[in-house]
Amino acid sequence: MIRVCCFRWSIDGKYIMLPTVPCLMDTKSIPYVDKVVDLGVTMDKNLKFSAHLSIICCKANSRANLIHTCFYSKDTSSLLSAFKTYVRPIVEYNSVVWNPFLIKDITTLEAVQRRFTKRIPEIKNLTYYQRLSKLKLESLELSTDLLFAYKLVFGMLDVNVADFFIIDFNNARRGHCYRLYLPSCKSSIRYSYFSNRVIRVWNNLPKDVDFTSYGAFKQSLTGVIFNNFN
Repeated sequence: MIRVCCFRWSIDGKYIMLPTVPCLMDTKSIPYVDKVVDLGVTMDKNLKFSAHLSIICCKANSRANLIHTCFYSKDTSSLLSAFKTYVRPIVEYNSVVWNPFLIKDITTLEAVQRRFTKRIPEIKNLTYYQRLSKLKLESLELSTDLLFAYKLVFGMLDVNVADFFIIDFNNARRGHCYRLYLPSCKSSIRYSYFSNRVIRVWNNLPKDVDFTSYGAFKQSLTGVIFNNFN
């Protein structure tokens, strides 16, 4: 049982290096692993989620292909409902934790929705962001980060917002009036952490984004081109 449940995890980070000597528990050796799975999210020894992204995108693409193959009707609303029900939950689950920051990973993630919408006959000749606007879909890249940030900022979650953001709306001089303070950081891991990466996008949202309610905010994100913020 110990051999199955226990692992020795070595993190080859810039500031952390665990010893590589054998670890024992009750005379049984704990095996070394390059990655671990916790609550359905795969993380490697460098605290990166590329392996997780590959797994979920493969699963999501397979399911998206099945929708196009198995659905006799090519009605846009039917295909969209199936996509929202069977595909998006796969690529949105716990995405606040693993949301990609590497260009190759962002491209892989966004390709799931890009391919699916391209195969919808009614809108196949439109550009990707035109298709999203037509279908009222948010980009997969950063929308879940922004929606989670909205819930934090406006007290919709039972957590202390001060653990994530410094709220000081009175000093917002440019852009929309809900800009957040962006702290400086030197670590690449910290730079890509949720509470840092989402502020860079949040503060640069267009003025026409509607903050009056969660539903209005989510709807207004359909017109935002997130690759302008990379």
